[in-house]
Formats: sequence, C-alpha cells, structure tokens
Amino acid sequence: MESVANFGWISLIPVLIVIIIAIITKKAAESLIIGTFVGAAILVGSMGVSGISVVGKWWNTWFDFLLAQIGASAIYIVMFGMFGTLIRLLDDSGAALGFAEIGSKVANSRKKTLMFTWFLGLVIFISDFLNALGVGVAMRSLTDKWKISREYLAYVVNSVGAAACILVPISSWGVMYSSQLDKLDVFGEMSGVEVYVRSIPFMFYAWIAIFVVPLFILGIIPLFGPMKKAEERALKTGKVFPDWHYEGEKTEELNADVKPSSAWNFIVPMIVLIAVALLANITLATILASLICFIMLCAQKVFKPAQLTSKIIAGFGDMFYVIVLIIAAFLLQDFNSALGMTPFVIEIVKPLLSPALLPAVTFIVVAALAFGTGSFWGVAVISFPIIMPLAQAMDVNLYLAVASVATATVFGSQACFYSDSVTVVAAATGIRNMDYAKNSLPLIGIPVVLTLVLNLILGFALA
Repeated sequence: MESVANFGWISLIPVLIVIIIAIITKKAAESLIIGTFVGAAILVGSMGVSGISVVGKWWNTWFDFLLAQIGASAIYIVMFGMFGTLIRLLDDSGAALGFAEIGSKVANSRKKTLMFTWFLGLVIFISDFLNALGVGVAMRSLTDKWKISREYLAYVVNSVGAAACILVPISSWGVMYSSQLDKLDVFGEMSGVEVYVRSIPFMFYAWIAIFVVPLFILGIIPLFGPMKKAEERALKTGKVFPDWHYEGEKTEELNADVKPSSAWNFIVPMIVLIAVALLANITLATILASLICFIMLCAQKVFKPAQLTSKIIAGFGDMFYVIVLIIAAFLLQDFNSALGMTPFVIEIVKPLLSPALLPAVTFIVVAALAFGTGSFWGVAVISFPIIMPLAQAMDVNLYLAVASVATATVFGSQACFYSDSVTVVAAATGIRNMDYAKNSLPLIGIPVVLTLVLNLILGFALA
C-alpha cells in the first residue's frame, strides 16, 4: 500500500480508539479490528467520496488492505499454527511433564523455579520470539507445580525476551539495528556494529527491565497491584490461570490423565527449534521441530502416524485467535503508515527538544509510538534517520541517543498488548493478551521511571 499524505492529528484517532476500547472491553482483537475500520473510514473520507458509494469504497479499501496483509502475514500464520501444533504434541504426549521432572531437580522451590525461568530467558537471546516459545513452553509445567500464576510467568518471560536480545549485537534485534545505524552518515568511519556496541552501556531500560525481575522474585521489591492478587490466587486456590479459564469447567484438568514421557521428547525438538532458527528462520524451525517431535513419539508408539493431521488441525485451532490478533495488529500498522502517524508525531516534538532533554524526550516519544503502533523495528527504522542527525546537530552524545531509540522499542515490545511479542508470550503461557497487560504494565513502570531519570541525568551531564 502506498503511503497517503500526512493526516496530522487525525492520524492518531485509530490508535486512540483501539486503546480506549481495549481498556473498556478488555478485548484486544475486537478493539484492533474496530481501529482498522476507523482507519479505512479516514482514508475514504479524504478521497472526497459522497453518498451511498462511501460505504462501498470504505469496504473495498479495508478489504484491499486486509487481503494485502493476509498475503504478507502468511509466514506468521504458518509459524503460529505450527507453534500450536508443537505445544499440542509436547503437552499431549507428556513430553513437557517429562522435562519438568528433570528441571524440578534444579528448580526445587518456588523462587528457584522463577530464577531458572529468568536464567533460561538470558540464555536464549537470539530472538524474542524464540525466547517466548522456548522458555514459555518449557516452564509451564514447573511453574504450575509451584502454584506460580501464568500471569507472573508471562511477565518474567517477556521482561527478559527483547531486553536480552537488544543487549547482544548478534541477536536478531542487534543485527537489525546495527544495519540501520550503518546507513546513517553521522558516525564518521565507525561501523554500525561498533556504534551499537558502544551504545549498549546506555541501554538503561533493557538493563533495568532484566535485573528488576530477580528483585521481584527474591522479594526485595514486593509485588503490587493486579500481579500481587494473581499470585495470591494461585497460592491460595491453586488456580494458576485467570478466572475466565475455569468458567464452564474449561480447566487444565483436561490433561490430567497425561503421564510424563521421556524428557528427550521435549529436549530434542527444542534443540532443533533453536538450531534451525539460528541457521534459517523460526517458521521453518517450528515446522521441523514439530515433525521431529512427532516422529520420535511415533517411534515410541505414543502416537500413531495417522494422528499427525489431527494434531496439526488442533494446533492451528488453538492458535486461531492468536492468528486473528496478529493479522489485525499488522493491519492497524498498515493504516497507521498510510495516515503518516509516526512521522507526524516525531515532527511535532522536534521544536520541543533541547540537547539535555533529547534522550529522555526521544525515549518517551519513540516508546509511545512503539506502544501505539505495535511496530518496533518499523518505528526504529523511521526514528533513527530523524533522531540521529538531530542529536549530532545538537551535540548530544550519539550513543545515548541510539540507546534511547533502541530501548524505547523494547518497552513497546513488553508493553503493547496487541503486539506480536506479547501475543507470542500470551500464547506460550496460555493466557490472554489483556491478562498480561493488566498484570504486567504496573511492574513495567519501574524500569520506565528509572530510565527517564537516568536519561535526564546523563542528558544534562553530557550536554
């Protein structure tokens, strides 16, 4: 889709509507779809169409965007569907329980289980998707055993995911951002990788987001707000899921008759998942990991070959809502781009910037854009070419400016309830996106506040 001229303040309307409806209804997919309807209406309104033809033009515009996005999102549809299949195989075969028995020898207490979850997140730093898939699925049975709420599990997993990735230059995030910096003519002879590495010490949000987790786990910082209530519910009643999960007898007891199988049925597919994701891509990784897992289970006569199709169908069925959500989120990004939302927001804050305030204001604006659009790399791609020459002209520390943009997108990854990152984490931990947002956002506020304070201090100190 070609971008339409900048719509100014009107470009903010779809995102604002999505956030307001999501807060009121606590439904992410529905609010996103309504936001895309509004985006299409704004575009059609700018075309001068009148009369009854407005409805037809509006529908055609929205549907054209949808068809284009479905085609562009085909790889995500396959990835999430096969992710659902892999989870089905690991759960229904008892492989996840078998791994849990091995892990329980190390994670033999509530705190150790949470710390083990945190540690795994640091180890799997290549991709935030891979991090959520591997850690979320691996730790579900163990955290359930110790009556740890799924909301808390999701928070721990997602607090480490993108934050760990952004701090490692060879991760998917590091490679992407280094390549963008390489294209900018503001760093002299330095390569994008060198600039990126020098910016890592200034990536305060990522560092704090990671290390605040053990402080919560060890009780140094007590849990508060909805997360505290979720943990009290899990400890007192044994209900690790939010209350909606238990309505109509829809409980985890459906798998109560599953017995643990060999831990290798979990470990080998996970090794395949990580190796193929590193060498190729995560979509192929989920397909091959599912296939290897199924072959191993058939060889042990846990499943019959004829059951493969039913497991694939069931897996895609489990992920149907997730697939709808991700397509709707990407569709909203398309309308935001067509309305010129991101460039408009950046342009209006330019006059407000001063050398000392630029790092903090950059973090706030880019974080708001990342949260509002659900597009993190996309926001970074637009922001770097605008912010970095501005920082150079104002004689602002360039590494601090790079870190402000980069970590603001990490915040978006952790906070935006309809983003692909949160969607993966919610799917891996078996909760809804809004469950994650309700419980995690108050905790995420701590690294946000500390990051702003540090950006202000260094902004004035280095100005």
